[in-house]
Amino acid sequence: MEEPIIRVNDVSMRFNLAQEKTETLKEYTVKLLKHQLFFNEFYALNNVSFDVQKGESVALIGRNGSGKSTMLKVIAGVMYPTTGSVEVNGSIAPLIELGAGFDMDLTARENIYLNGAVMGHDRDFMNEHFQSIIEFAELQDFIDVPVKNFSSGMIARLGFSIATEVKADVLICDEVLAVGDFMFQEKCKNRMADMLSGGTTLLFVSHSLEQVQQLCTRSVWIDHGHKRADGPTAEVCAEYVAAMERGEA
Repeated sequence: MEEPIIRVNDVSMRFNLAQEKTETLKEYTVKLLKHQLFFNEFYALNNVSFDVQKGESVALIGRNGSGKSTMLKVIAGVMYPTTGSVEVNGSIAPLIELGAGFDMDLTARENIYLNGAVMGHDRDFMNEHFQSIIEFAELQDFIDVPVKNFSSGMIARLGFSIATEVKADVLICDEVLAVGDFMFQEKCKNRMADMLSGGTTLLFVSHSLEQVQQLCTRSVWIDHGHKRADGPTAEVCAEYVAAMERGEA
């Protein structure tokens, strides 16, 4: 069998939550130096394992706070797991927080080249793709406007356009279709479908089970940091909905 493009091996992610509130940085520092800071341990993920094969479209489903977005960030390399490991055998286009990498004082033009550099592309490459990025984002009239003057929808359009202009091996999406107007959401879905038909692997998080069933053939249900189910999307979604109706999710 072919090597998985993503391998999540026994991943746990622990956060330390402060037991008491400190009003100032000075108070925090004093307590830290005196070893008077106490924390509660919170596991966002607890010994989660699954593999994703090349070309698969996989959704992570579950309620708010279940650990889905944390898992995406671990796979994207934004966060490192407390224990366990993640292997990704290919390039990643992470659509986790659209526009998070923008310098708000720079123009759309400048941010396109800045993001390209961060993604490892040289200026010649970005010159070649610049026009199609702007056209997809529908920002032809705002190329030289500072991004701080953009609406959240405009920022989302620019972020999505940059991230998906080059067809990466793995597309990681976290609620990306919840932003922008209806027409832009349809453009996003069409571009993602085009990428999937070209062999791109999709890892998708959405609270819309309708979108999950449209885009993904397989789903992994994460519940309070634990993997609760993994299988065909229709079956896992039905199990998830039934559990919610019983008050067990």
